[in-house]
Amino acid sequence: MRVISKARLKSFWKAPGHGDSEGPLRAWYTHVNHRTVAWQSWGDVKADFGSASSVGSCVVFNVGGRKYRLVTRILYPSQKVFVLKVMTHEEYDEDKWKDECGCFQLPPTRRATRSDIQRRRRGR
Repeated sequence: MRVISKARLKSFWKAPGHGDSEGPLRAWYTHVNHRTVAWQSWGDVKADFGSASSVGSCVVFNVGGRKYRLVTRILYPSQKVFVLKVMTHEEYDEDKWKDECGCFQLPPTRRATRSDIQRRRRGR
């Protein structure tokens, strides 16, 4: 899998009061970003992380002994894991993150590429 982006994880662990999240977040990143990890479905994720939860189109990981929550969106065909939000357990319980992360919205549509545009023009 390819994790996008480590910067979001790093900004969380560098924030005041979250320094103890660095080790667990780095461990999660190292494991998931390893070339041997190739999740094909939710079952594969659950096999690796038994405490993970599927919430709408998001996957939530418990990190740091359930002290932190990591909200992601996994695109299995492209083998990408997008880090949407990292938060404390208390922030997670407030449920504001569901709207912020768009876990219950349809995924964004694919952007038109240059070849898509050229094909449309030829079709006119």
